[in-house]
Amino acid sequence: MKNQYPEKTCEIENLVRHPKLVEAAIAGKKTQQRRDGVYAYPGEKFELNGVAFEVTSLTRETLGDMDDKAAQAEGYPNLAMYKGLILSMHKGMEWDESSPVWVHSFKRVDAA
Repeated sequence: MKNQYPEKTCEIENLVRHPKLVEAAIAGKKTQQRRDGVYAYPGEKFELNGVAFEVTSLTRETLGDMDDKAAQAEGYPNLAMYKGLILSMHKGMEWDESSPVWVHSFKRVDAA
């Protein structure tokens, strides 16, 4: 399956790192992570604080494709908050709607 995707640019362990986002994923409030590279392929599993997750899909989008629903899947209440936090975490970054990102969707393995 991974042959249809480019090579990974980072390890799956780095997909979700921020403690608040780890908590949101464990609570079921975060089901996606956008990155500028490929960190995992569909079917791969990872753990967050001992809780198992599986990557369910990997898609290519742009920042401009995001809306409030996508921001909520990222664990944020809305797009404005997501955008503000991302820009504050990445000093000097500009929000370019045409910037491509890889959307890693995942679920808890024990979730029904």
